[in-house]
Amino acid sequence: MASGIYLVLDSNSTAGRPLEDIAAAAVAGGITTIQLRCKDMPAGEFTAQVLACARHTSGRATLLVNDRIDVYLAARARGADVQGVHIGQSDIPADLARTLIGPHAVLGLSASTADEIDAANELNAIAPGTIDYLGVGAVHATPTKKDHPEPLGYEGLAAAVARSSAPVVAIGGLDATDVPAVVASAAASMAVVRAICAAEDPRTATAHLISLWEGETP
Repeated sequence: MASGIYLVLDSNSTAGRPLEDIAAAAVAGGITTIQLRCKDMPAGEFTAQVLACARHTSGRATLLVNDRIDVYLAARARGADVQGVHIGQSDIPADLARTLIGPHAVLGLSASTADEIDAANELNAIAPGTIDYLGVGAVHATPTKKDHPEPLGYEGLAAAVARSSAPVVAIGGLDATDVPAVVASAAASMAVVRAICAAEDPRTATAHLISLWEGETP
């Protein structure tokens, strides 16, 4: 399960740099979870990106595929060391996703409302282990996800963490300035996009964020 700083490696946020270069730098900086998000790519190109990034994360960090279970399965079939998927509310249902990826893969689900969190809780109560974690947000408005839900703010995040029976990864417009409040919310992890992807030095940015998180964690 993701804990600490979690990188959403977004193909539209790297300032034109190769995704695998950002992945390599983040791993060198100490990142332990990367979700690869390539909404602008067809399945074949996305699969190639997973294979390239997996060469840097294998044995060092968990690599998750955003939305595309077909891409996850294709990358696995090609021998990539990729650990699971993160899906949204409009993707296939989480119980079906779990069936497709198997019992040992990681499955994360986005949730932004009390009803969505309650539904995830109910699913895990009926079939424990279906969902490994919830990605909860948006904490703030973010330009990297135009269709983000109404921002929760810190109070809304803390309420969502308290409501969820699964660990929570906070997401949505977060950077180094948010670390104290996210740790205080009891979220297990804080997802960042531009704070690493768009940083001039992604390795140093990653190490800095991890240091801040560890400094705030009891």
